[in-house]
Amino acid sequence: MDKRTQILRKKQESALLGGGKARIESQHKKGKLTARERLHFLLDEGSFEEIGMLVMHRSKDFGMEKEHYPGDGVVTGYGTINGRLVYVFSQDFTVFGGSLSETHAEKICKIMDLAIKNGAPVIGLNDSGGARIQEGVVSLGGYADIFYRNTMASGVVPQISAIMGPCAGGAVYSPAITDFVLMVENTSYMFVTGPNVVKTVTHEIVSSEELGGAAAHATKSGVTHFACNNELDAINHVKKLLSFMPQNCEETAPSIAYEITNESRPKLDDIIPENNSQPYDIREVISEVCDEGSFLEVHKDFAENIVVGFARLAGRSIGIVANQPAFLAGVLDIKSSVKGARFVRFCDSFNIPLLVLEDVPGFLPGTDQEWNAIITNGAKLLYAFCEATVPRITVITRKAYGGAYDVMNSKHIGADMNYAWPGAEIAVMGAKGAAEIIFKKEISSAEDPNARWIEKEKEYSDIFANPYRAAERGFIDEVIEPSQTREKLIKAFKMLENKVVNNPRKKHGNMPL
Repeated sequence: MDKRTQILRKKQESALLGGGKARIESQHKKGKLTARERLHFLLDEGSFEEIGMLVMHRSKDFGMEKEHYPGDGVVTGYGTINGRLVYVFSQDFTVFGGSLSETHAEKICKIMDLAIKNGAPVIGLNDSGGARIQEGVVSLGGYADIFYRNTMASGVVPQISAIMGPCAGGAVYSPAITDFVLMVENTSYMFVTGPNVVKTVTHEIVSSEELGGAAAHATKSGVTHFACNNELDAINHVKKLLSFMPQNCEETAPSIAYEITNESRPKLDDIIPENNSQPYDIREVISEVCDEGSFLEVHKDFAENIVVGFARLAGRSIGIVANQPAFLAGVLDIKSSVKGARFVRFCDSFNIPLLVLEDVPGFLPGTDQEWNAIITNGAKLLYAFCEATVPRITVITRKAYGGAYDVMNSKHIGADMNYAWPGAEIAVMGAKGAAEIIFKKEISSAEDPNARWIEKEKEYSDIFANPYRAAERGFIDEVIEPSQTREKLIKAFKMLENKVVNNPRKKHGNMPL
């Protein structure tokens, strides 16, 4: 073998070892895979092409000039997932704890630039102790370079962040800008300031897991969209997510071959309870409407009064936004509005049609909501729907009350097709409250106020608590039997597939953030 080739292979072998066998074993003992093992499971076999394998840091302070590891703590490159091009970076905790240096950042920026130029998704596998302290402001600048590219890539190519270990300090802002964040239970965490700083400043005693673990961010903050059981589960979630997305904003998501047969779903006729105050699980409706087993719920454990996620309808990718009567009666509040708005905007960015399943009694009242800006936060969901130019269809399954009727993709804010089931109630408010306001004097002066109230409630209900007034006005395109819903939706989305909307020319809107 040629001596020059020997030198090359020795350098390559050194790069493949990362921080060495001992540190790799330590990683495994923590229940974690190495950076390269993660890429092995993520990408199609034999498809990975590495970029920057021999890059090394340039630091000469604090003895760093004596420590060099080819690759400098991050593996970058491109490959395919189910035959589709993706760009990837995988941080290597065995090298300086995966800390970000100037060259480490340059490697990530290089593949992000390539992703934008070539129109393919970026997947980041994060496992880092943060900025490399020995490099000072240079490492901070590296983070800012990445943040800038995250922002430039937003809405151009899908960006997915899988948090496989620590992600703290400034490092958290890159995943926060990306489209989807996945975390691994018990081995990954995210926070701006760690438990020790929290204890010093606020005197709170909290563990890393309690402060910024997968469960905390999946249920309390909503920072993570998926809390995964282990790293392989997280990798499989990434693959499934990508299957619903196009490569970039100029394309549409890949379809699966589907043969249309009998699309009637009789089970839908029996899901809504006779008592309009009784809860039911909107996921039962989703399950019957969409292709069998295709629904991938996003943000499942956060703001559970609204359900969002991807599914397939006759093989085509769609996004679903649905009120959940089984939790807080499906009301809209601060968290659910933000959750819904974020999802709507992603789907609109990447040409994924939207299906809205509506059963909403209104916005959640109370001082907590008002003082924490339900007005501004509720407006985010309204703005997101108004702004969206993808095909948009709404099905009102039961209640559509007050301002929430407008917000949930009503005809008035640009929805293309609006259907209602026969038991739908479209009104300013529920019949009981409306009767109390309209007939207040008549009820109070009656010999039997309660009986008169019930009588007037029925009168209001007969006139307004149905879908027919809205249908007469054209606000509802068709009142349909529940069992017909899937068939109607397949035809309507097919009809809308070439929809074009040209919004007013502007730099960008000013969303109520």
